[in-house]
Amino acid sequence: MTPRLSIQPEPFDVAAEIAALTAELGGRAGAIVSFTGLCRDEDGRLAALELEHYPGMAEAEIGRVLDEAAKRWPLQGAVAIHRHGLIRPGEGIVLVLAASAHRSAAFEAASFLMDYLKTRAPFWKREHRADGTLGGWVEAMEHDAAAAARW
Repeated sequence: MTPRLSIQPEPFDVAAEIAALTAELGGRAGAIVSFTGLCRDEDGRLAALELEHYPGMAEAEIGRVLDEAAKRWPLQGAVAIHRHGLIRPGEGIVLVLAASAHRSAAFEAASFLMDYLKTRAPFWKREHRADGTLGGWVEAMEHDAAAAARW
């Protein structure tokens, strides 16, 4: 299995990504679990999130997380796509796909991947508020670290 990863400014097409992985696996997988993280409007207060990353470092870290998932679970395929740039409410920020012969491995691997992407991938978020002001950089959340600690 060779995991696929992309860090990109343009939106991704969830259905097309699932179809591509399904075709690549040629009927070997019994389950593909997907997770799509979306930009929220925070009750109308947020116009967009600006995501920055450290090129090269971000790809390397996500690659390490994908490799670790492949060692822990019998995956047949995995995809991680993370956007950067200005992302509006309702748009996708991150997509994770995990494919395995059985659903439990696919679910667990997808959850592991997201927990670690939230805590280890070098991305920074800044709020662009609906009132036109620029917010500060978003702090890491304790519950994200707690979720990753379970692995």
